[in-house]
Amino acid sequence: MFSIGITSAAYIAAAVLFILSFGGLSNQENAKRAVWYGIAGMAIAIVTTVFGPGVFNLGWIIHALAIGSFIGQYVAAKVQMTEMPQLVAALHSFVGLAAVFIGLNADIMLSAIQDMKAAGLDREVIPPKISGDGFSRSLQQLL
Repeated sequence: MFSIGITSAAYIAAAVLFILSFGGLSNQENAKRAVWYGIAGMAIAIVTTVFGPGVFNLGWIIHALAIGSFIGQYVAAKVQMTEMPQLVAALHSFVGLAAVFIGLNADIMLSAIQDMKAAGLDREVIPPKISGDGFSRSLQQLL
């Protein structure tokens, strides 16, 4: 597990790489290098998140990464190059699904947020519902 200082430094490095990635995609000469900046930034962010402080059930995380990889591979193989907007829409639907799982995780770890619920701050229920609706609509359009 990483300390909070290492975690913060790694997230800053990942953010810098993401910014360099977005800036480099503006012209074709730098696009290849910019994609690698983005890949490196995402790899740093994932490793930092998985091994950062407060992470439990590493086995579940590995299983989720494997399942997500297979689903992403299937969706990417199904969509032709001329249908890139549909691929982007399909992959954005997974962001909504991730929000659903984050909301479910918050509900499962109820003991950590019990004080929030007692104060009437049930904000973790509505965003997963909206994201779940968006995910199901995107999935219907894809299939």
